Amino acid sequence: MLNLRRSCYKAAPRFYRRGFVSFQTLKIDPTVPLEEESLAWYSPDDFYPVTIGEVLNSSYKVLGKLGYGAHSTVWLCRDIRDQTFVAVKVCTRDGHQSARVHRELQFYERVSSIKTSHRGQSFIRGLLGTFEITGPAGQHLCLIHPPMHMTIRDLQYMNGSRRLNGPILRWTLSNVLSALAFLHEEAEVIHTDINPSNIMLTVADETVLESVENAELENMLPKKIVNSNRTIYSSHKLGLPKDSLWGEPVLCDFGEARIGRHHKGLVQPELYRAPEVLFDMAWGSGVDVWSVAAMVWDLFENRHLFNAVDETGQPSATHHVAEMVAYLGLPPPGYIDRSETTQRVFDIQGQWKGAGGAVVPPLSLNDTITALHGENKCLFLDFIKSMLAWLPEKRKTASELLQDPWLNTATS
Repeated sequence: MLNLRRSCYKAAPRFYRRGFVSFQTLKIDPTVPLEEESLAWYSPDDFYPVTIGEVLNSSYKVLGKLGYGAHSTVWLCRDIRDQTFVAVKVCTRDGHQSARVHRELQFYERVSSIKTSHRGQSFIRGLLGTFEITGPAGQHLCLIHPPMHMTIRDLQYMNGSRRLNGPILRWTLSNVLSALAFLHEEAEVIHTDINPSNIMLTVADETVLESVENAELENMLPKKIVNSNRTIYSSHKLGLPKDSLWGEPVLCDFGEARIGRHHKGLVQPELYRAPEVLFDMAWGSGVDVWSVAAMVWDLFENRHLFNAVDETGQPSATHHVAEMVAYLGLPPPGYIDRSETTQRVFDIQGQWKGAGGAVVPPLSLNDTITALHGENKCLFLDFIKSMLAWLPEKRKTASELLQDPWLNTATS
């Protein structure tokens, strides 16, 4: 196989996982790993032993666990000074030294320094503050955020068809593109990790948060007492809001964000990866636009636009590019000159060489979309095609996409 910027790159898991939903006290086998204990690299010394009811930093009373990730746990807390709800992410020991946390803090420092009236800034999950606490084995950085409800992926799977309908998809994209327009144009930041798990709904009905506190008081979720100093709690899944009081979709998770307009290197979720990243070219904000198009397919069709695997089912960047050729046609003249890697899959005339045994599959965007028909389908395909261009400079910007006819129609 070719040495493209291959799919063998695997980022550590970083999406918070939802836990048990139960309405009775359950006994936990002490020998069975629970939540963060199930992580292959789990070490109890790395995770701060949060306890329900404790007060962090003399200000934040812990009400219940909201989730866990590769290098943190997240807790619903009440600020005892004004009784407001916050979410506190407690990083693993010395987490402030990790590249992801460093980038996230740099991102928030950058964004908070910008004074603007840009609408998109309101669709970025805020950082309310930070503090450090001392655990049994070291220091732990804590990030304070507004609580979030659920991810857009969770919302998608609530539908029996496992698809977002047109109005909800447009609403989501309008907010996300507004956020990206602000980041790209005013903050000069590229998110690089656009996917359905990094778009979350704000909380408009606080009873869904109050239910977490009540559930803990009634001992509704299982927990595992490891020893006198450490308890592993189950995460709460927030219930549905009353009277359909849903919050706004906002862009979250900035641990992979890059500041500046031009970069190089491997970024983006595997199946959302732009061609310039695969070909080890310099890249900019156009990678976020490409990811938005790939994400739309997941949300609207409940399947990936790209598979990026070979005949044995193994990840293959070459097959990924072959699918791009199927959808977009061959790259324009001069494209192969942008990278030595590009020349391994296209000849000097720009024709597909069939490297690595990959053939261009019989795919088309028109045949792949099943959720729409007629003029609405044509408008939707034009919207998608404006984001999927070989040349990043030929893709519409986030601001331009906000004016797109399909995004501004009222059809389903």
